[in-house]
Amino acid sequence: MAYTPRLKEEYKSRVISALKEEFGYTNVMQVPKLEKIVLSRGVGAAVSDKKLIDYAVDELTKITGQKAVSTISKKDVASFKLRKGMSIGAKVTLRGERMYEFLDRLITSALPRVRDFSGIKATGFDGRGNYNLGVLEQIIFPEIDIDKVNKISGMDITFVTTAKTDKEAKSLLAELGLPFKKN
Repeated sequence: MAYTPRLKEEYKSRVISALKEEFGYTNVMQVPKLEKIVLSRGVGAAVSDKKLIDYAVDELTKITGQKAVSTISKKDVASFKLRKGMSIGAKVTLRGERMYEFLDRLITSALPRVRDFSGIKATGFDGRGNYNLGVLEQIIFPEIDIDKVNKISGMDITFVTTAKTDKEAKSLLAELGLPFKKN
């Protein structure tokens, strides 16, 4: 028997029916689903020190379990001493089972480790059903060894859904277990 992540099972068994009931969908294919999760991290100091990119790629790879890639600049910016084609960040795109596994670890072990955590803000929606979340410290993830971190920095996590509106996307993410703040 093949392994399926816990949140994927929960999506199929509970979340689809709950969203169908809430929004009155007539077909299962109308129900929004999570397409991908993108973790990205800008490393501005990489202009002067190239090893910082390797650290960022390595940490994102440890956190997600999938090889991260470095991102390169598209323009020259003289005031930042930045040239076109220089590595300035790292990113990784998760889909399928790795995406559900990462989301499960984010909800159950990483977010509760944030200091003074009372939920995530519901203002990170973009109007098209996608949600952006900023994490201030990478050490909230249990995969990162705090003794081997050379610099504490944050990252952006983007949840891309098939939802048409922000309300549908928020309901989907809340049903999957993201702890939004109560207004």
